Amino acid sequence: MSSSSQKTAKIIYWVTTILLALFILPGIFFLNSPMALEGVRHLGIPEWLRYEVGIGSFIGGLIILLPVWSRLKEWAYVALGIVYISAFIGHLSIDGLQAVTFQALLMLVILLLSYCYWHKLNTPR
Repeated sequence: MSSSSQKTAKIIYWVTTILLALFILPGIFFLNSPMALEGVRHLGIPEWLRYEVGIGSFIGGLIILLPVWSRLKEWAYVALGIVYISAFIGHLSIDGLQAVTFQALLMLVILLLSYCYWHKLNTPR
């Protein structure tokens, strides 16, 4: 990979990863907000799953942001991908085709970009 393409890859990786972190990490502070509680009631999500997904997403967001063991980072990307795919399916089945349905897909695309560029930067040459 040339110097300029590596620089571009780093920029894309960090922009997408920071966007994800800005979306994921603050969510831990709003787990019990009225808006979050109404959202999980609306989707029929059990109370325990709300905490599990909220705390798990926070941990996954930290893992993809910080320099950690590669295998752990891989699994964080997988887990967050499952969360976004599940969110898309849940919103699609309850609300149909609305803007909130596609928010999960947008986050999945950003996650996939971050993952692909992380791999580009960490592949042995």
